[in-house]
Amino acid sequence: MTNQSLPKLRDVPAQDRLAILAQMANLGEVDTAALRNGLSLDQADHMIENVVATYALPLGIVTNLVVNGREVLVPMVIEEPSVVAGCSFAAKLARAGGGFIASSDEPIMIGQIQVLDVPDMDAARRAIDDATPELIEWLNVLNPPTRDPYTRSVGIETRVVAGEFESTIQNPKSRIEMLVVHVLYHAGDAMGANMVNTACEALAPKIEMLTGGRVNLRILSNLADRRLARARCTIPAAALEDERRPTAATPGARIQDRIEEASLFAELDPYRAATHNKGIMNGIDAVALATGNDWRAIEAGAHAYAARNGRYTSLTRWRVNAQGDLNGEIELPLAAGMVGGATRVHPSARAALKIMGVKTARELAEVMACVGLAQNFAAIRALANEGIQRGHMALHARQVALAAGATGEQVARIAQQLVAERNFKVDRAKELLAGQ
Repeated sequence: MTNQSLPKLRDVPAQDRLAILAQMANLGEVDTAALRNGLSLDQADHMIENVVATYALPLGIVTNLVVNGREVLVPMVIEEPSVVAGCSFAAKLARAGGGFIASSDEPIMIGQIQVLDVPDMDAARRAIDDATPELIEWLNVLNPPTRDPYTRSVGIETRVVAGEFESTIQNPKSRIEMLVVHVLYHAGDAMGANMVNTACEALAPKIEMLTGGRVNLRILSNLADRRLARARCTIPAAALEDERRPTAATPGARIQDRIEEASLFAELDPYRAATHNKGIMNGIDAVALATGNDWRAIEAGAHAYAARNGRYTSLTRWRVNAQGDLNGEIELPLAAGMVGGATRVHPSARAALKIMGVKTARELAEVMACVGLAQNFAAIRALANEGIQRGHMALHARQVALAAGATGEQVARIAQQLVAERNFKVDRAKELLAGQ
């Protein structure tokens, strides 16, 4: 499959795009139907409680993405305009520099067991260290609920966490000290939450016996900092010329400098970093949602990782290199799975994975990291060049037209007029609609 032979989907009528995609990605009738029809009410009723209906969002396809030399079509589920187009455009520019290079760590997840009222912290930690080989064998071999051919415990570690907190009026300052046991699990191609939680709960009585303490929480940590994904790319200066406005083109070198300055702003200022990282997650979350992954867990881990050194900062870094081209890089925790959870039961999620052609959870995480880097570039390029609103509001105009009640060809006509007037109010769209 090559994106070179894929027509520009925006130039194809919406009703014909899925057929083209199905042919390019070798999708069968079942997968095509899943993408067209989405989740059935019966399927939804088995996923959550009190189901009354299903809720649809647009599913778009990112094109032009090259990851480790391979063409990848990436499904995104998102309602925000300009995200899919921006990511595809950024991928096209990165393609000129050879595409994205991505890597990832082994899928190690962390489960936490909170132990309180420990009489002797040092003795408790030594006891757990001494018993670790037996505990791991028990989890992997001897205990049926945690014995699994695809996941396995690979380590047990301990930490002491302590601090003061406000308690009651009578005792306004209290101090707490707890032992935290980290259970490390190789999750295979799963996200790993269910198995890690099962293992933590199973180990709790043994931990109490070893420490003499009292176990409270036993739960997965979403700060999956043993499961990082990273990506990098080089965008040639020549590719940065503003081809859309040749009469007012901004030199690529000047755009590079502005992007580097924008990157430094996010690296140094947490107020900017929050919005900067939100743009990254626009892309990553949309892929997670399309593939049935827990985007909330991924979000939590990403933002926690951004603050790992005591100050919230950017997840990406952009610099002009010695050759005058622009280098970008990203690193963040990405606990994405291809088996289990919604990925297994949602038919559209299974079809989305087939479109991407990924074979392992690590490969999926690597593609998601590339998408995050591309999405970030698209956003800060727009901010540093013509401003975010020009392209974003042009796409938003279609939503305004729809909100005003436009249908069919009316949507494009009214949106075009709204852009020309730079007026994106629903009331104005209704006036235009009434005049047609």
